[in-house]
Amino acid sequence: MSSTSAATILSASQLRLTRQHKTVLDNISLNLKTGQIITLIGPNGCGKSTLIKVLLGLESADSGKVTRRPGLRIGYMPQRLSLDQRMPLTVTGFLRLARGAGNERIGYWLDRLSISALAQQSVHDLSGGEWQRVLLARALLIKPDLLVLDEPVQGVDVQGQLELYSLIPQLRDELGCAVLMVSHDLHLVMAATDEVICLNGHVCCSGHPDTVSIDPAYIRLFGARLQQGQKQAPLAHYTHHHDHQHCADGHVEHHAPGKEIL
Repeated sequence: MSSTSAATILSASQLRLTRQHKTVLDNISLNLKTGQIITLIGPNGCGKSTLIKVLLGLESADSGKVTRRPGLRIGYMPQRLSLDQRMPLTVTGFLRLARGAGNERIGYWLDRLSISALAQQSVHDLSGGEWQRVLLARALLIKPDLLVLDEPVQGVDVQGQLELYSLIPQLRDELGCAVLMVSHDLHLVMAATDEVICLNGHVCCSGHPDTVSIDPAYIRLFGARLQQGQKQAPLAHYTHHHDHQHCADGHVEHHAPGKEIL
């Protein structure tokens, strides 16, 4: 299904949010369609994670509107999730907390994400990359229409980052879902995304990734990092390969489906 003919599953219009006299989100609008991968990029503190929370209904904007398709299933992989170290919990036990998670589906996603060997391991003994894949498995167990990934490669080495980003379009195709992803490294995610929205409180630029990468606003915002990235070939080379509260069970608590945030 092409992005032009696909149905819109989530939209936002003119979102504004101020905290302690600081404008966090200023006139943000976006449209997310079935099968589309959109990546939000920007420097730390630019409002990426806040925008995600507003879109999911975990926070409210001061003004603007968010509309979600009725019955939309959202799998959310948060930027971080801390568990009580005193809680004895294996990877399988943790995934069983996900809504509707049976042993067969848990086994499938452990195998699909190449972490079957971790099934009986304590979640407290996982590396950063292993924990990120477990969190991804939890988000996928809900059979999402929309997969939301907030900085999915935190704590992951460079090779693991490349593997995870190459996996995302495959998951999109397998599930027929949309993907909304947060990152701060465009040179890593370019081949895995259809559209980029560059944020710095407001939308600096947006569009196809190879267009955004040469946009003056993007270059001004990421100039130093771009120079560094050019020294880290092949990561900086781009090839495009294809035309409040979240719960321990992996689902997102938000307003009734389709409800607008005013």
